[in-house]
Amino acid sequence: MSDSAPVAASDAGEPAQRTGGGKAARPEKRRGLFARIALFVRQVVAELKKVVRPTRSELVTYTSVVLVFVAVVMAFVTLVDLGIGKLTFWVFGG
Repeated sequence: MSDSAPVAASDAGEPAQRTGGGKAARPEKRRGLFARIALFVRQVVAELKKVVRPTRSELVTYTSVVLVFVAVVMAFVTLVDLGIGKLTFWVFGG
């Protein structure tokens, strides 16, 4: 485990204390339920502020790419299914 892992695993803003055993020591006082919920909400808001929203033209482009890709995959699966069906009828007679 790297040196930064205990810090990342600890509560936000609280540095991990290292003991002789190599494990992070538990904080002396555990946060209450409402304090943990408030911390979670603050972290969610902070992460949502980092979100970059696409412009309208980027959104149209991304949507088009996804729809074309799905259509290509559907066509491929259809052709493979038809091919396997024909092969099955040829092998077993139908």
